[in-house]
Amino acid sequence: MNINDFIVQVALPEHRVFAEEICEEMAESAKARGTGIAKRSPEYVAGKMVDGKAVIAFHSDGSWAGFCYIETWSHGQFVANSGLVVSPKYRKVGLANAIKHKIFALSRQKYPKAKIFGLTTGLAVMKINSDLGYEPVTYSELTQDEEFWKGCQSCVNFEILKMKERKNCMCTAMLYDPVEQKHEVAKKFAEELQQKPKLYERFMRIKQRLVLKTKPQSKKGLKSLFLLFTILFK
Repeated sequence: MNINDFIVQVALPEHRVFAEEICEEMAESAKARGTGIAKRSPEYVAGKMVDGKAVIAFHSDGSWAGFCYIETWSHGQFVANSGLVVSPKYRKVGLANAIKHKIFALSRQKYPKAKIFGLTTGLAVMKINSDLGYEPVTYSELTQDEEFWKGCQSCVNFEILKMKERKNCMCTAMLYDPVEQKHEVAKKFAEELQQKPKLYERFMRIKQRLVLKTKPQSKKGLKSLFLLFTILFK
């Protein structure tokens, strides 16, 4: 089985029949990883398909294989590619990468001036994001739309986010800015992630220790954390 066995396309209204299965897999995948996820209902996911703001993947036999959708915040100034999920039986063939590239292209088409951001704890997703031109940023550079942050309430790490006054959490924030277009920097970062995964793991352990401190992270502390990240990946 390889990536040529799949069709990755913009979701259509008739694909709503897969919404419940997709939501169940989102929840199960997050549970298996031991990480948080902003829960979405089948009705919400179906609405994204109807609006043409989602990407869905199918195996050549017609079975559902993967999914991702677009959310907009701050009156369209920010876009998030959310809910990326791949069916367990179709993992490790490059499908997540194909879906991310498709949803990124759809986001750029629909919202060419928007900043595209994401929150993740996974090395694989960080690598894909870096390939697309995202860079790690502080939480202050993300949307401050209250509706976005409300979506974190169903995450297992929400209490940590509150404790840190929304300045930091277990996830790493990444941002694609169409104005700055720091693609060369992002490309180098992606290469380093590929070549030095153990250093990334070390960074995440250090970050988690800092995040779990009882006092909210100061701006100085956040700057030090990202300086450490830069040093590790030099």
